[in-house]
Amino acid sequence: MSRTAFRKTLSANDVGTTGGHQGGILIPKGERELLAILPPLDPTIKNPSAWLTCIGGDGVPHRFRFVYYNNKLHDPNGTRNEYRITYMTAWFRDAGAKAGDVFEICISPDDAHYSIRVINPDADPELSHEGAPVRIKLRGWNRVH
Repeated sequence: MSRTAFRKTLSANDVGTTGGHQGGILIPKGERELLAILPPLDPTIKNPSAWLTCIGGDGVPHRFRFVYYNNKLHDPNGTRNEYRITYMTAWFRDAGAKAGDVFEICISPDDAHYSIRVINPDADPELSHEGAPVRIKLRGWNRVH
């Protein structure tokens, strides 16, 4: 069976180098294919979440929280209506992730866990822009498989 993979170019906020407090990597509601590989979350519950078991290149399982921050739907003054994957900052630090690197998450239909990795675009021929000026593009998720 084929694997379904998605990639996102990491920002300084994503990897925790700005000193700000970001609530994890954003998954836009329009990213329906990506959301389809993640556990369903019930919007009638305030801030529903599920734990994801993710295996990195080191073979060690990591647990991240997939959450739908939806207080806009439940509180009169609520402002949030977004999906995020949280509890990733320590893993990004341990993986040596930096702004401009690419985060990949994938799963195959027969897996009970997600596979994750951080890709340095300069070291990956598929992503390398060798000889070109370095530019960090802030963009959303891309399906790659």
